[in-house]
Amino acid sequence: MSHTAHIRSHRKPRRSASTLAMRAGVAGGVLGTLAVAGASGSANAAEPVTQTLELPTLTADLAAQAAQSADATEQAAANYQLQAERDAAAAKAAKQAKADLADAKKKAAEAKKKAQEAARKEAAARASRTAERTTLSTTADAGSTTVSTSTSTSTSTSTSTATGSAAAVISFVKAQVGKAYVSGATGPSAYDCSGLVQTAFKQVGISLPRVSQDQSTAGTQVSLSNLQPGDILYWGSAGSAYHVGVYVGDGMFVGAQNPSTGVVERPLSYDPPTGAVRVL
Repeated sequence: MSHTAHIRSHRKPRRSASTLAMRAGVAGGVLGTLAVAGASGSANAAEPVTQTLELPTLTADLAAQAAQSADATEQAAANYQLQAERDAAAAKAAKQAKADLADAKKKAAEAKKKAQEAARKEAAARASRTAERTTLSTTADAGSTTVSTSTSTSTSTSTSTATGSAAAVISFVKAQVGKAYVSGATGPSAYDCSGLVQTAFKQVGISLPRVSQDQSTAGTQVSLSNLQPGDILYWGSAGSAYHVGVYVGDGMFVGAQNPSTGVVERPLSYDPPTGAVRVL
């Protein structure tokens, strides 16, 4: 017998290891398996514990979430594209509006420039007529006195109502008031000064020369103080007049003045004529 046989062992006996096998699964598809195997053994020997885990699988819920995420991403991309298209359209519209505004301003400036040029020409023409009247007034008055068949010394113009051919001429020229002035035009929509006078007298069967220089000597010279409705007024000297019109009575005349005003009816004081001739 061993000399230690009577001494109790202080070594604790090994406990039995249990093997637990549990498999848990859910309908959603997450499957995990835990296997624990063990066997009872003696106090001096024990089997090691064995455990097995399986990785989760993709479930229908996760697939739906992934699909929703993809849809959201696609929608966001579509929204970004739509916004980009709107921004591009707005930029294009703003650019076009800017171009249209610049074009409108340019046209307005051109129209203003044309109006100013027409006004300048009118002022220059009136100044020229005034200067020429001042220079030629003495000669024109002398010529009117020499060739006039009237001995009247009246200082007022005739205000009597025109009749016959004179009335027809006056009615015609008044009907043309407001129409355009176009150099060389003789109607019916536009006239120059001598074209209006020629066409007016043509209505009563009187054929006049085409230009103002010749019209200023076409009839009998009359004094401006003895005018009658239907007399032809001229500006400049007889034979070299640069403008003509028709006296319509009551101190008024009708003439195709210039491109700015067209055919107008004005008082004699608006642009006093140099002389007059009578053909009726």
